[in-house]
Amino acid sequence: MKFIVSTSTLLKQLQAISGALSSNTVLPILENFLFEINDGTLTVSATDLQTSMTTSLPVEAKENGKIAIPSRILLDTLKTLPEQPVTFTIDNNSFAVEINAGDGKYKLAGENGDDFPKIPVVENANTISITASVLAEAISKTLFAVSNDELRPAMTGVYCQLTPSNITFVATDAHKLVRYRRSDTQAESASSFILPKKALNLLKSSLPAEDVAVQIDYNNSSAFFRFNSISLICRLIDERYPDYEAVIPQNNPNKLTIERAQFLSSLKRVVIYANKTTHQVRLKISGSELNISSEDLDFSNEAYERLTCQYNGEDLEIGFNARFLIEMLNNLDCQEVILEMSTPNRAGILFPTNQEENEDVLMLVMPVMLNTYA
Repeated sequence: MKFIVSTSTLLKQLQAISGALSSNTVLPILENFLFEINDGTLTVSATDLQTSMTTSLPVEAKENGKIAIPSRILLDTLKTLPEQPVTFTIDNNSFAVEINAGDGKYKLAGENGDDFPKIPVVENANTISITASVLAEAISKTLFAVSNDELRPAMTGVYCQLTPSNITFVATDAHKLVRYRRSDTQAESASSFILPKKALNLLKSSLPAEDVAVQIDYNNSSAFFRFNSISLICRLIDERYPDYEAVIPQNNPNKLTIERAQFLSSLKRVVIYANKTTHQVRLKISGSELNISSEDLDFSNEAYERLTCQYNGEDLEIGFNARFLIEMLNNLDCQEVILEMSTPNRAGILFPTNQEENEDVLMLVMPVMLNTYA
């Protein structure tokens, strides 16, 4: 088998799917790319058995075939080559691969493509189309709140709720929660599933800058994403997601409005002096004044800052983990934010003042008890 392809074109496509590769030494073939040629089209696949990615590109080839090629050495080689046509020659008996590029010749050992795991397909699937910008925004707004606790597998992914009126993405780790809702995208029928974190990270890095449509096919076990020449298929997390609506407090009479960048900068400074385990900061709000303070009794460290704000409600003193607030503020792209609260022992709700049309972003953060360091 023999084919010719541009070095830069091939490298770009391989890098787009390389995140799906596995370092599972139990199945060494998963460290390979699967190259398949059919009628002048090269399809390259990478998988870790849970998540798979494929990409297709035209090549010069006179015959069909398949070969598994070690990913690391191939990527390292292509990165150092200038833009030029490169010829791959594969021995169909020994699976030896010879790469000819300009005056260079490189040989490596491939593996039988038939031994590569079969890339799954989604059968009996429902379909929805989402623009790349909406999907990218949904991922970036929620992914940071996903839990790493393997004992609660449902929380290690993003919960997707599809209805005929909107789509909702939810992530939580029990300390913070994000709900991102779009009313300009709908599904034909109501359904829900949990997308794993790795698949979402791969989508986030490979979604195109141009606003193309992403087709999503899904059933009870898998989801299939298709855009441009790239496809991603992942196994869904088969768990029941917590009732997130139940933890969102509905009556929050105390409303703090403040400039996001100012609030964020202040928290970043004050948390330096907080306890290194709890990262607790104290918010004391009265009138148009917000006092942010922290202390670490073990090292006699303390910090205090006063900010001007707009506040409607009773005087309030509440504690939060500053790391969670900082994460949330970093993932909001607005000038001002509103923090709604009720009592010092109930969650606070953070959202931008200028919610875009068709977009609803809500971030929830659990409080910490002030007497733990007072």
